[in-house]
Amino acid sequence: MDRPISYMMTKSVWTADTQDTVERVEELFNSHHLSSVPVVDSKGVIFGIISASDLLHFNSARKNPKTVRAWEICTYKAIEVGPTTAIGEVARLMVKNKIHHVVVSENGSIQGLVSSLDFVEQYVLKGAPNP
Repeated sequence: MDRPISYMMTKSVWTADTQDTVERVEELFNSHHLSSVPVVDSKGVIFGIISASDLLHFNSARKNPKTVRAWEICTYKAIEVGPTTAIGEVARLMVKNKIHHVVVSENGSIQGLVSSLDFVEQYVLKGAPNP
């Protein structure tokens, strides 16, 4: 697994603004079949990440999705790696931190997103890369 993470990352990434309502975030998830979305501020700086689990937790609290903002429910400080980070290193980072999504960024700009499902796809559909 020594290839760079850019080899398997999803390159087209939808983002939510910190000031978007949870209702808007849910619309993004539903219309684009997402499992996570990075949250960025008005300058495009990565603020955090919202996962499908975060939305489930939010909805179980029965709060109003029209009044709560994305920054209020996101995991602050999403874990980021560079596009040249080795696939194996990203996998270890995800296991160590018990997370399912990592933002791939370079110079503060989002380049892609990697999920645990991407690793399953890599292994099952494309064959495990040579170490």
